Amino acid sequence: MGASLFYLWLKGKKQAKFNTDEAAKIKAERSKAAEPEVIVQCHHCSVHLPKSEAISQEDRFYCSQEHLDGLDAHGWLGSAVWSISPNQDSRPEGLSPELVVIHHISLPPSSFVGRNCTQFIVDFFQNKLDSSLHPYFEAIASQKVSSHFLISRRGQVFQFVSTQNKAWHAGLSSFLGREKCNDFSIGIELEGDGEHPFEEIQYSALAKLSIQLESIYPNLQFAGHSDIAPGRKTDPGIQFNWQQFQAETGIPEKNLPFGLNPR
Repeated sequence: MGASLFYLWLKGKKQAKFNTDEAAKIKAERSKAAEPEVIVQCHHCSVHLPKSEAISQEDRFYCSQEHLDGLDAHGWLGSAVWSISPNQDSRPEGLSPELVVIHHISLPPSSFVGRNCTQFIVDFFQNKLDSSLHPYFEAIASQKVSSHFLISRRGQVFQFVSTQNKAWHAGLSSFLGREKCNDFSIGIELEGDGEHPFEEIQYSALAKLSIQLESIYPNLQFAGHSDIAPGRKTDPGIQFNWQQFQAETGIPEKNLPFGLNPR
């Protein structure tokens, strides 16, 4: 009889614990269900949607892949890493982008081989480069430059200046007799130099970016920095494959006025 009483007591204790656990689970589920869904706003079109349904990029949200991959009304590419540069100003009134200038950059020179140096370029365009880290940085410490976009060796796209504003990338330049190319151009930097081939992923990212830009600015012309500043600049250099670029983008050859040969 003693054993039976102990069994009934133990069974009752287990049942009580089970009832308590079930009640706690039900309460938690009801509390969770009662919590309102977090609502966010698409950075591209301003539509409101549940956070769980949005595509996130850095601290921004987008309602669709199309809007993530597009330029918004302020000239910013949703899928890019935004690293705003102070080195910019407004375009002359009435001017919009008509030219894309392709550059190359490497900080320190050619040091991207074997290690990731992209952040040095980002810091340089934001006037944050620590000149004590390399002798070459001391030589360029006073320069104030920027580009609209940078494509790293890994194909990551950074944006520093809105396409509606003027970046300081071309310098003294002339495009088919038209001077001050910064006024009417978009600058795209490729992480690289004149000695090493660019990465396939960089060509893919550049092609995608070029098509995105063309969707907003039809009939863009494309040139290298050396084309608009001959004798002063050599980038993107002989390693840049203009034929591959044209094939991947489908840009008409008439919009590549300096041809498809390496230079």
